[in-house]
Amino acid sequence: MAAAPGGGSGRTCFVLGGSGETGRALLRELLSRRLFARVTLIGRRRLSLGQEAEAAVEQAVVDFERLGEHAAAFQGHDVGFCCLGTTRAKAGADGFVRVDRDYVAQAAELARAGGCKHFILQSSQGANAQSSFLYLRVKGEVENLVQAVGFDRCTILRPAVLLCKRQESRPMEWVTRQFLGVVARVFPTAYSVPVETVARAMVACVLQPGEEKVKVLENKAIHELGKAVPQQGT
Repeated sequence: MAAAPGGGSGRTCFVLGGSGETGRALLRELLSRRLFARVTLIGRRRLSLGQEAEAAVEQAVVDFERLGEHAAAFQGHDVGFCCLGTTRAKAGADGFVRVDRDYVAQAAELARAGGCKHFILQSSQGANAQSSFLYLRVKGEVENLVQAVGFDRCTILRPAVLLCKRQESRPMEWVTRQFLGVVARVFPTAYSVPVETVARAMVACVLQPGEEKVKVLENKAIHELGKAVPQQGT
């Protein structure tokens, strides 16, 4: 699969959740491959991106509690990437539901109304709207809500534990990730996936022709798709 030349032939995209680990990796992929003529970050605050990226990226600051007032930010995009999410530990149970389900679902509705044809959602391995676990239930619920919006194409990625060098240092999480990093050498596609692989898989979803209206990619498929897109500089 080759990147589209000339800034993606005039196509545009937006990224929700650009401040997170996957979102940052995705933004690097999008900018280095020049797939889109315009990339817009939609978030609650402006991000410091560096001079080169600042010139290539538009940023729309929105109030997620009043997202309907920011419909203009979602107008005119061909593709929407959503990596938006928080944790129960950081936001509490109600805050987690609001961010990971309600904000995402409303953003999807605004994107569809604004002309978005292809919505790509980062979900989670084990997502199930009937799960007794809050995290997996919310992820399953938001998957259903996004699919119901009616995009021409909807791609859902369900990565396992994300491997990354997280900016926020949490001791137990660091230990867990170190352990999973070792396990990944033995079972590379079972329990974890690097955020860079997820980002490349999201890019590959755009490059591939759309044969299905809704496509769900489990962790192994994410690994395979991420490898199908060569790393930059190789």
